[in-house]
Formats: sequence, C-alpha cells, structure tokens
Amino acid sequence: MRILNDRLRLLPRSFSAGLRSLRAGALCAAMAVAPAVAQAPAPAPAPSGETAPAAAAPAAGEQRIEEIASRPAILFEGESAWEDGYSTLTGAFQKLKAELERAQLVGAGAPVAVFVATDDLGFRYQAMAPLSQAPGEAVRLSSGFKVGQTPAGRAVKFEHRGSYEEIDATYEAITAWLDEKNLDARDFFVEEFANPGRGPDDGDTAVDVYVFVK
Repeated sequence: MRILNDRLRLLPRSFSAGLRSLRAGALCAAMAVAPAVAQAPAPAPAPSGETAPAAAAPAAGEQRIEEIASRPAILFEGESAWEDGYSTLTGAFQKLKAELERAQLVGAGAPVAVFVATDDLGFRYQAMAPLSQAPGEAVRLSSGFKVGQTPAGRAVKFEHRGSYEEIDATYEAITAWLDEKNLDARDFFVEEFANPGRGPDDGDTAVDVYVFVK
C-alpha cells in the first residue's frame, strides 16, 4: 500500500529528532484524543472530463497545540505489513467494537491506531477504544485485550478528509508545520478514525492525525 510506505519515508526526514527513532523499538503505550469533529463538507464535483482534486491539507496557521487529558480505554497490540495497513487497522477496530459489546462497556469517541514502531517491512500498533469510564474489577476481557489509560500531553491535531490513499498531503502538511514551528515530536504518531470509510479509496473517510510534541 503506497501511502504507508510514503509515510515511512516522510517521517524520519521531517518529523524532527523524536520521530527519527521510530524504528528503535516499542515506544509509548497509548495517547489521548479529543472528540471527533464533524466531517468537513464534501468538495463540489469537478466539471465533466476533469479529475476532482484531493482533499486539501490544513493550512499551517490553523493548527494549535492543546493539552490532552488521559482517558480509560481497552486496547490490544498487533503488527502489519505496510500493504495491509488499512485492512489491518479497520479490522482491529471491528474487534474492539465486538469486545465492547461482549463486555458491556460503553465506548466514548472514535477508535484510534497508535503507530509505535516501524521498519521497512511494516509496523507495530496499538488499537484503542476509549471508554466513558474505567471498567469495574468484575469485568473480564477476552484474551489479548487489556484495560489501559491514554497518556496526557501537548498535542497537535491535523484533519484529513478524503480517501485514506490520499493521506500523504496531510502528512506533508504536518512535516512542514513542525519544521516551520521548530518543534520536536514524540516518538509515535496516532490516527483517529472519525469515519473509517468503506475502503482505502472511499472519499468520505475522515482521519485525524495527532502529533504529541515535547
């Protein structure tokens, strides 16, 4: 899958000193996310015979650093080859949804994928479902799932509206913004799937990328 390989190429080049160490091993356990925002209006259709432009990346001036609070979540860890990235992550979210229902837990917000380690072949991730409140001691999760707390910190959110295959433009905006602001990012990045879409080419997909800064 080209987009994930492009992402691997972009991050060590421009995500400052912190993200250059993504290949070093397991990093942060999780992260906190703000509530998903409403999806931006779809662009007007292109005139006949013309190709519609990709969703525009946010302008640098629109971004700001926010303090993100910790929240309880259930999570599990996995790994994937780059070409299987979209199907792996959306499949992980379906597993989280099923576990929430089985354990009778109440989710709070969209699922997130935390990219915790990468190499040329693939990546390791944590799939997380934030909860409205921490589970009681009587709750027993299925094998492979566990309860955790999303860490707090200073983070910047970049919105991507358009197909997952076109998310390169958003990552380019992120690298440019960090370079412009002379900020160091922490050693992981996060995608919150406000709308996973029906496939990697679905133009209605909405993904928010969170970058925690030092």
